[in-house]
Amino acid sequence: MTLDVHRVAGQIRGVKHAALRSQMTRAAMSVPTNIVEGSGQRSTREYARFLRIALNSTTELEYHLLAARDLGAVRETDSLTLITQVIEIRKMLYGLLRYLAARPEESSGAPAQQPTLA
Repeated sequence: MTLDVHRVAGQIRGVKHAALRSQMTRAAMSVPTNIVEGSGQRSTREYARFLRIALNSTTELEYHLLAARDLGAVRETDSLTLITQVIEIRKMLYGLLRYLAARPEESSGAPAQQPTLA
């Protein structure tokens, strides 16, 4: 998703859309960045905090994609494709947060263990 947003944002032309282009890219980069940063935290609680930040970035990105579409800065098909990806990632983040909430908190100083993806 991040790479797709970067590609579409790079196609936005014009000085008047420079801030939108930047915000789209930043929000998209924030999602995986916070997931990775959170995975290195020492507790599940801290990991979940970073996942919630990533989740908030998906909401921000969705808004920017809608605004870009409405302003005519991106094609409707690109916007729809990216919003679909954002929604799927949001669902995954909600699922991971539910999974972490159901687990007992680790009391050791070891980094939070990520679930194994099959």
